[in-house]
Amino acid sequence: MTGAAGGVTTEQQHYRDLMSAFPTGIAVVTSLDAQGVPRGMTCSSVTSATLSPPTLLVCLRNGSATLDAVSATRGFAVNLLHDGGRHAAEVFSGPDPNRFSRVQWKQCRSGLPWLSKDAFAVAECRVSGTQEVGDHTVVFGEVARIAQTDGTPLLYGLRSFAAWPLPSESARQGSEAAPRGSEPAYGARSSRG
Repeated sequence: MTGAAGGVTTEQQHYRDLMSAFPTGIAVVTSLDAQGVPRGMTCSSVTSATLSPPTLLVCLRNGSATLDAVSATRGFAVNLLHDGGRHAAEVFSGPDPNRFSRVQWKQCRSGLPWLSKDAFAVAECRVSGTQEVGDHTVVFGEVARIAQTDGTPLLYGLRSFAAWPLPSESARQGSEAAPRGSEPAYGARSSRG
């Protein structure tokens, strides 16, 4: 392997190029550290893991303040950004330690940070497991509560942001999906113990 700019090997750069060609939704994972200070980072590595119990996973960089907070408090929120949330995505992917002073946020019912202006949905999670893999840790979170409004998801691919393309009118007329209102719809799971 030969080195590339920034200490990244050629193979690592090819891998980054490959993954940048796969568009994905953008989320900001938030938590509170042991002192109650909000922490968060932009994350495109979010996926569902199981339906029963509802569990998702996020991949967080080892050594990050966000991973440290999630590990300390055993809870996190996944804020799914809408197409107007690009500023938040950029803020939470940068080095600024005062990220929360640059966005509008509130506390979820659990007390976790919710990016109320930039996220069309938030899932409040309890850590159910972790697995360190290379320079990241996969964090599994059992979903305790979801709040969701209408919104067009923000995507990232080919190193640029874009809005999810809306279907044509004829495709929308054929859809049998129930419309959602503009107020957050909360769903809660009962605690198993």
